[in-house]
Amino acid sequence: MRFRLLFLVLMVASLGIIVSALSGCSPNQSPDQLREKTAEATAAIKQDTKAVAEGVKEGLSSKKSVDLNKASREDLSTLPGITAARADRIIAERPYASTHQLVTRHVLSDDEYTAVQDRVVIVK
Repeated sequence: MRFRLLFLVLMVASLGIIVSALSGCSPNQSPDQLREKTAEATAAIKQDTKAVAEGVKEGLSSKKSVDLNKASREDLSTLPGITAARADRIIAERPYASTHQLVTRHVLSDDEYTAVQDRVVIVK
């Protein structure tokens, strides 16, 4: 799914650049001028495509998992909605056998847990 989205974004960006480059062409341009403009548009597409791909990669990798049994207070505080006080409470309730114990031990509410559940793990 992510790769299809990336492909679609890249195609739309590429088509936009090509259309804008070709719309600047006039019927009076020589083949050399047209070739030069096409080369410039291709270079711009290549640069934009690389930037988009890097952005998608960063976005996908920014969701780092945090081990509930080993994470520092600072690491826990990077989770959505987790304050320093809440991080201290998570640390105080260690060790955890499962991430859902954050709810069963009343450390987090169901809504708070939902916000962080895809970013917390238990490494055994």
